[in-house]
Amino acid sequence: MRVSETLIPTLREDPGEAETVSHRYMLRAGMIRKVAAGIYTYLPLGLRVLRKIEKIVREEMNRAGAQEVLMPVASPAELWRETGRWDFYGKELLRFKDRHERDFCLGPTHEEVITDLFRREVRSYRQMPLNFYQIQTKFRDEIRPRFGLMRGREFIMKDAYSFDRDEAGARLSYQKMYDAYNRIFARCGLTFRPVEADTGLIGGTSSHEFMVLAETGEETIVYSEEGTYAANVERAEVLPPDASELPAPRPLTAVSTPGRRTVEEVTKFLKIAPTQLVKTLLYTTGKDTVAVLVRGDHDVNEIKVKHLLGATDVELVVPERVPELTGAPVGYAGPVGLKNIRVLADWAVKAMANFVVGANKADTHFVDANWARDFTVDHFADLRNAQAGDPSPRQDGTLKTAKGIEVGHVFMLGTKYSQAMKATFLDAQGQEQLAVMGCYGIGVSRVAAASVEQNHDAKGIKWPIPIAPFHVTLLPLSQSEPVTQLASSLYRSMQESGIEVLWDDRDERAGVKFNDADLIGAPFHLVIGEKGLAQGQVELKVRQTGDTKKIAPDQALPTLTTLIQAAS
Repeated sequence: MRVSETLIPTLREDPGEAETVSHRYMLRAGMIRKVAAGIYTYLPLGLRVLRKIEKIVREEMNRAGAQEVLMPVASPAELWRETGRWDFYGKELLRFKDRHERDFCLGPTHEEVITDLFRREVRSYRQMPLNFYQIQTKFRDEIRPRFGLMRGREFIMKDAYSFDRDEAGARLSYQKMYDAYNRIFARCGLTFRPVEADTGLIGGTSSHEFMVLAETGEETIVYSEEGTYAANVERAEVLPPDASELPAPRPLTAVSTPGRRTVEEVTKFLKIAPTQLVKTLLYTTGKDTVAVLVRGDHDVNEIKVKHLLGATDVELVVPERVPELTGAPVGYAGPVGLKNIRVLADWAVKAMANFVVGANKADTHFVDANWARDFTVDHFADLRNAQAGDPSPRQDGTLKTAKGIEVGHVFMLGTKYSQAMKATFLDAQGQEQLAVMGCYGIGVSRVAAASVEQNHDAKGIKWPIPIAPFHVTLLPLSQSEPVTQLASSLYRSMQESGIEVLWDDRDERAGVKFNDADLIGAPFHLVIGEKGLAQGQVELKVRQTGDTKKIAPDQALPTLTTLIQAAS
């Protein structure tokens, strides 16, 4: 492909809207353009990357025995009402009415549609197991779309759904997808890690996320460097501290803490460590209000609180309601004397004595509070985020943290959807049984963005060979006849050999061509200059490392072929 014949509108400056590395470089490299908040057009180079990723996904899904289908973008409300998700999914579900006033939505995921297909078409256990997948545009009406392709409203996704006769079969299907995902992301040239995760809005019994490791990731994972344990921080278990005898309780004392509301302010004023303070946070489920206690240096894990309460959602009580519930402004809530509110406490609080809590009175805290004497805890549980230094819940070392970008997720759904939608089959005895399901998603467009987050430098993108828009950028540095003739000859021979080449045939300065080549990020740059050609040489640059070497023009094709095949 010639640059002069292709829409590649590169930008010299960072766009003001760009928030992350991938957002900035994909805009600057002319790969995407914003249409509306969280909605993008893919230009030729960006689309080539997506098609490369899709090809790898298809090959591995087919290899794992899945069958490709294509489901509609719009789905009727009746299907979503059967599972209860029409209301449960919330405002991320973009709803609309057709001309007959019938309710529809744009599919953010397709459990309902595929389960409806199964119950209509599958009758016998002899037709199972089944695994269907599609690569399709999804829509989720994110409240704050940001980071370009990382958190858009419209995105390209591969979603798959398995149907098995029993739990054993479902576990086998899950493992096949888990293994396929490992192959997919390895083939995409990503550094990644599968981690245990929460099932979220999809539901089900267990799940794993596949995280691309990148410092710019918005997710935190914890892992045991010495062992195999790894989990999203939302899912990571925290073990109770070892039981030990608590010191004798000291008298409870109220102290004045004027204007000190935060952990940092209170502990500095009282000259204590955050480990000697207990935070009290008030949460509402919409029907109930609870107080959650955690140590001063810990953070509440709202997903764990939600699961403990069996709630659809939990959120912090709005500041305006705090005085009504505690009698004090925000920053002074505490469990002592708290009325008509259940108290939940993290395990770490159970191992504390003589600690500081809010006194439910303005500008006041209690020191030397003790949970067994001064207030009642209704339930102790694991309610905090795991953090670096915690022991691994698998007892295989100490936890460390890393940042990651979720690019894939596999779920064991069980019978959540088949039961709600009566998706049954007849077993060998002629008895009706519920299909046991799994679902498996890959954010195709997010894989592209995550790759940029992991593979870039100050000049631009450094695409891994398998998903690069082109293998080689051909850079003739002048319009002289010898340079142009050699460029034309190499261009033809690379195309005939299956090497994907972008020929920068523009009459532009060398600096402009070099800058654009680095920005676009093809794995190899082949530079043809008059001076080098006079010495019988062209220059080959490896974008990933920056290494360059001089080679004879007739060695360019075999050298590039060897390098590309080694990464395939």
